This record gives sequence, C-alpha cells and structure tokens, in this order.
Amino acid sequence: MNKNHICIIIGLVLIGATLGTQPTNIDPVHAAETYAEQLAEAVLHNSSCLISATYEETTTGGTSQSAILSSKGTLHPTDGSTFILLSTGNAGANIVSTNNINPGDERGTWFRNDQYQRYHTDQASLTLQLQVPPYMHYLYYDIQFLTSEYPDYVGSQYNDKVTITIQPEGQSPITDIIDVNGGDFVLNSNDIPGTGFDIFAIDRNTYNPTHPNDVDWVTTSPSSYGADGGSTALVGREQPVEPGTNLSFTITIRDTGDNQFDSAAYLDNLRFTGYARTSLISRKTVTDQNGDYAEPGDVLTYSITISNIGNADQNNNPGYEFIDILPQYLDLDPTSLSSTSGTLSYNTSANQIQWDGDLPAESSVAISFECAINQSAPNGHIISNQGTVYWDTDEDDINDATELTDDPNIDDGIDTDNDLETDDDDPTEITVTSFDTPDSVTETFSEDTARQAASQLYNTVEWFTTTSHTGEGNFHVVDSYHYSTTKSFKTKLRAVCGDHYWIYNPTNLKATINSWQIWFSIGNSSEESDLYLTFQDATNGTITRLNLTYHDVGTSQPTTYLPSLSILSTEGYQHIASSHPGGYLHTGWYQLTLELYNTYQLNVTLREAGAGITYNNTISLSRPFHSLEAIKWHSTKDPIICPMIFWDEHTIGLSPTEG
Repeated sequence: MNKNHICIIIGLVLIGATLGTQPTNIDPVHAAETYAEQLAEAVLHNSSCLISATYEETTTGGTSQSAILSSKGTLHPTDGSTFILLSTGNAGANIVSTNNINPGDERGTWFRNDQYQRYHTDQASLTLQLQVPPYMHYLYYDIQFLTSEYPDYVGSQYNDKVTITIQPEGQSPITDIIDVNGGDFVLNSNDIPGTGFDIFAIDRNTYNPTHPNDVDWVTTSPSSYGADGGSTALVGREQPVEPGTNLSFTITIRDTGDNQFDSAAYLDNLRFTGYARTSLISRKTVTDQNGDYAEPGDVLTYSITISNIGNADQNNNPGYEFIDILPQYLDLDPTSLSSTSGTLSYNTSANQIQWDGDLPAESSVAISFECAINQSAPNGHIISNQGTVYWDTDEDDINDATELTDDPNIDDGIDTDNDLETDDDDPTEITVTSFDTPDSVTETFSEDTARQAASQLYNTVEWFTTTSHTGEGNFHVVDSYHYSTTKSFKTKLRAVCGDHYWIYNPTNLKATINSWQIWFSIGNSSEESDLYLTFQDATNGTITRLNLTYHDVGTSQPTTYLPSLSILSTEGYQHIASSHPGGYLHTGWYQLTLELYNTYQLNVTLREAGAGITYNNTISLSRPFHSLEAIKWHSTKDPIICPMIFWDEHTIGLSPTEG
C-alpha cells in the first residue's frame, strides 16, 4: 500500500478539511550566525579558512535539525573531537520514530504543519564561505547518509537525499548527491547500533518482529529480518579547487515526496588537501674545455639545470622563464645553444640567452651553451655569470617571482636573494689567467697564517701548497723565528707523525721546475734524530732525497748530536759539507740550491750565512728533476727531544713549457 494512503487512513480525523489542499508556504528559519560558526568549527580541520557561515532549517526553533556530537553509536569523529549531524527530523534522536518513542511509529519527526503534508518537505542546510589556502588543490570531507526510508521505499518517489554543493567564485558549481535510490546502502540497522537508525519492524499488536513493509511500528531491539533502517558507508569525498580563491560549501539534507521518515547526514573532517606548489631551483656550472686555468681563447661550457622540485606545474607563462645576460669578455657560439625542452634562443641586441617553456611538477630542463674567452680579457679578471629564473608562485599564470642561478661549488657568504641563506645564490665565476711564465717564484711564508698550512699564488694562480700538522710534532707556518721575512715554516717531525708534503703545481704557471732553493736554520740535539725530504714526480717516483741525520760526536754536552746533510744520487748518498769540522751543520742559517744541469744531472750548492759557499757539486739522477711535483717529509725516529728546523725564503726556478 502506498504510504501516503496509509497516512490518510490513519490520520483522517487529524487531517480534516486540510486534506488535499496546499498549506501556506513556511519560510526556513535562520539560525544565529554564531551557531552556524559552531557547526563549521565542529567539522573544519582548520577554521582559519572560514570566512562566514549560515545555517537554516525547517523548524521554528532553528537548530533542532542539527547537532554537534562527540559520538553517536557507531558514529565517531574522523578529525578532532566532534562531528555534526543534519537531519530531516530531530538530529541525534535516540530513535527515529514519532516523538522519539520506542517502540513507535517510524514516520519520525515532521515540521511542515503535520506529517501528512505532501507538498512541503523538511530540510536543513549549512553553508560555509571558505578561502582556499595557498598551494591547496582539493577540498576533502567525510560523509555518511542514514535513512529510515530504507529498505521500504528504495526506488520510489520518496527519495530523501543529501546534497553537497561546492560553488567556486565565478565558476560552475560542483554537486555531489547521495540519495535513497542511489544504491549506496551497504549497512542496515544491525550494523549501526546507537545511531537512532538502528530500528526494527515489529507488529504493533504483538510486538513481534516482522518484515519491513511500508509504515511500520519500530523498536531498537534487534531482529534478524526486521531491519528497517540503512546507511551508506562512511566515505571520503574530494573535489578540485583553485588555491587562493573563495568558494562556498553547502550541505543540504531534505525529504523528497513527503515530510515523513527521517534521514540524516554525518559530516566531518572538512579540510583542504592536495598541497602542491611550484618551487624552482637552478644550478649553474662552468667547465673549461681546454683544462687547467682559463686563458684567452679557451672555450667555456656553461651548464644550467632548472628544476621544479614542487608538486605543482610551472606553466609557460607570458615572458621568458629564464634569462642569462652574458658578461664582458665572453663570445657566444650561437650553434652551441641546447635545451632538453622548451625554446632556447639568443637575443643579440640584449646579449642574453633566453628560455621559454613549462616545467611540470618534479621535472627539470637542462640548458647549455659555449663561449670563448675574448683575447682582450686581462689577467686576473673574474668572469662572473648568473642567470635569472622567472616563475609563478601562486598558479595564476603570471611569473611573479625570481630565482638566481647558483654555483653549487661556491658559498660566497652573501645573501643576494634575501632568503636568509647564502649558499643558494652564488654566481658562477672563472678567473682569467693571462701572463708570461716568470723566471722564478718565491714563497716567503709571510702571507700565510701561523700554525697552519702554507700556500702561494702568482698572479692569482696557485703554485705551492703544503699539508699541516700539530700534536706529536710540528709541520706548519710560524711567526716566532724566521730568516729575512716575518714568518717561516717549522718542521719538528717524529716517525709517529707520518708523512707530510710540500706540493708544487708548475703546470699552473705553464712551466716545469729547473731549480729549487731554500734557506734553513738547524741546531744540535741530545739524541738520535733524522729527517728525510723525498723529491717526487707525478707518479710518486723518487727523483732524489735529502737526508738530515743527527750523529753523536761527543762534544758540546749535553747536545752532543750534530746534524749532517746528504743527497741521494745514482751512486748513493753524497755528503753536503759545511765549513765546520766534519762537515756537520752547526746552529745557524744555510741556503741549499738544487739546480738542473741537464735532464738527469743536478748541481748542488750549500751556502752558509757568513761563510759563503761551502759545497758545490754535480750529481746524477735516475729521474728528471724537471718532473718535480711534491716533496714528502718524514722521520724514522721518535726522539723524546725532537729537533726543530726552520725553512724560509723558498724559490723555484721555472722553464716555460712549449705552447
């Protein structure tokens, strides 16, 4: 039997003369704004996105069709401590029967004059005005639809429904509908205890369970075949939105066909998700195709990588996405322009490289080009090159931000882009080397830092470096003792100190070494000690070796050990004698010179301060002296009192290499 006919039969006396007439229209009653905001805050993950809220329902009281709950049977919050129910009856009722009676008539609660009004339906609606946060691309919510229309009126005109409408400003609305006829019911009264929709049909005379059929008398006492309510599963829905825009979110539940048989909508965990933003970084390096130092005429290859490390796309917006203005002394080869995507071009009048294109999320573009160093580039000139990336921070298709290219090998300590970091905005630099090879270069140690390693430049080119050591011994610059300049290099090495090095880079000066000269100061000792200086080539092969060994000569108590100096030749060690008895070295300053005589022969000269030249001889070598690249320093002894030796005014002679 049709349920409206049943209503007529049961309520004939109550209906009276109003039956079949259309009652006066009843306007929805608006709740106070503060209550609407309470409903909003109960379901919003972050209420800071709320602009305003309005709520309206059928009841004259204005709020009975909604409820803020912390739990209701199987219903629990999915975010925070509360959720809301909107209902066509009394929200949160313990049983959706007439006047909340258990057992009672399943017609539930009505608000349009009386329960038999076919022309008006009960409804409740909550509207939230929201601002989409930056970089958020989806609006998410949890929803569940419960109804007492199930299972009796599935497929009928009594198609109660809940409607979610998302209305972005200036765009078409997005609508999500869940209704009785949609076929989404996977739960019945047995599955939803305590919700108020856990109702079971009974015979109104015997109170025995009966099959649901049209209008029933219902109770919350479970039965295996009398389930007279149903629910969808709790589901999450997500709709696309535009970051930074405003929208309205409206949830409406309403009766359809009549105002009987209550339905309810659960809502919670309303939040913006899909955090995605464009984030661009750019790295730029330079390589000299000719190797070594950059000289006029060398070809430089510039490599730029622009990466979108964000999860939102960078579109090809108006204007160029990358511009690189070439600095002075660079001559571009236009045929070398290359990019893995987009369009790369050269603007002759502006002297700039420019790239146009898009960068999808988590993707990169590689750009490269070649330039020759102009012949007029002066020695020591720094060619500094830095490009600029133009990108869109808020996805409005306008490039509103810039990112400077960064050389990952440099941190100049300057925060050029004002982001409180100094290692992400460094220009790519290369120094021009343009000079004739000098006859000699000198390390006086006066420009080095005490107790640290030494290094020396010639016209910005480094030709000499050392290791350093403190602790069991010393191998570093000092300012406490020196020859003619303000500092010297101190060695005080035991075997436990290991190997230490002086390193030469004559190729940086476009030369080979043809002489090696140094002043050194040495004194007596009280026990056995030694020091070896092994002259090595690029393969660590031994060219020659100096040996300073302390011998007990039984004089000058308690420092009876005197040093002797010798050099390794193809015939073994050759003693380099001083002016003192036995050729031993006494306390004082000496100058040692090793000078190339020919490829495999070396002139050795010792000069003593105040005494002149005391030794001059030619020795033979098994390896060419001009291949010198390093000196290894080490000792084989571990004396308690270790002798100190100071080295100063170090000069190497140079022979230009061909080309």
